[in-house]
Amino acid sequence: MPAKPATRGIKPSEPGPIAAYKALLKDYIDRRPAGMRARIAIALGKHKSFVSQLTNPIYPMPVPARHLSTIFEICHFSAEERKSFLKAYMVAHPARAANPASKEEGLHPRRKVLSLEVPVLRDQRKQRALENLVRQFVERVAELID
Repeated sequence: MPAKPATRGIKPSEPGPIAAYKALLKDYIDRRPAGMRARIAIALGKHKSFVSQLTNPIYPMPVPARHLSTIFEICHFSAEERKSFLKAYMVAHPARAANPASKEEGLHPRRKVLSLEVPVLRDQRKQRALENLVRQFVERVAELID
C-alpha cells in the first residue's frame, strides 16, 4: 500500500499580497552576488535564518518597514526595483500608504547604513553583543542629538 502524504486536509493557500512582495524581494536578492543574505543579516543585526524567512514567500511573516531602507541600500536596488517592490508592499500594507514618511527611498528615509570596522572576537556571543552595543549606542546618541 503506498504511503499517503502527510498533508491531512491542509490546502496550500493562495499567495497573498505579502507573498507577492516577498517573491519580488527574493527574486531581486537572488540576482545579487552570493552572500547577500549574510550581509543583510549583519546590517540588521539578525541571523541569516531571519533574512531567509523575510525573503521566502512561503513564510507569512511580513518584512518590517524599518528594515526596508537597509535592505535597499545593502542590495543596491535600482530605482525601478524599489518602485515595484514598494508598490507591492503598499498593496499588502495599505495603512503605510497614508504615512508621509513612505517615500520612494524606503519607509524610513532618515536612516543610513554605515560600515564600521570592529575587532573580531573569538566568542560569537560576545561579537554579537559588541555589535548590538554599538548599534544601541548610535541609536541613543541620535535620539539625544535630534
